[in-house]
Amino acid sequence: QVQLVESGGGLVQPGDSLRLSCVASGRTFSKLGWFRRAPGKEREFVAAIRSSSSAPFYTAAVQGRFTISRDNAKDMVYLQMNSLKPEDTAVYYCAASTSGATSAYLAGSYGYWGQGTQVTVSS
Repeated sequence: QVQLVESGGGLVQPGDSLRLSCVASGRTFSKLGWFRRAPGKEREFVAAIRSSSSAPFYTAAVQGRFTISRDNAKDMVYLQMNSLKPEDTAVYYCAASTSGATSAYLAGSYGYWGQGTQVTVSS
């Protein structure tokens, strides 16, 4: 049974850090990603990683501030978020795919999703 469960969201101030975690179990996933949906906006790609040794992918808005990583032994994927900004406020979703051939940037490439965790950045 596939299970994706996010944790680690919360309310922080601008400039603070948060680490999101996601248990991604039940299958061997070729790629894992994070997406987010801000109020009134479409879901957007944040970051993705194929294997622990491969270069990750980031959207330009978070490049240099966010870091995605995965621990296959623990069935975990993480998103370390530093220097948070109010525009990072969103529900963050963990996503997983068993296919390594499809685009890491497209939500449609992922067949499994978590329930989401709220991140609010506000002073």
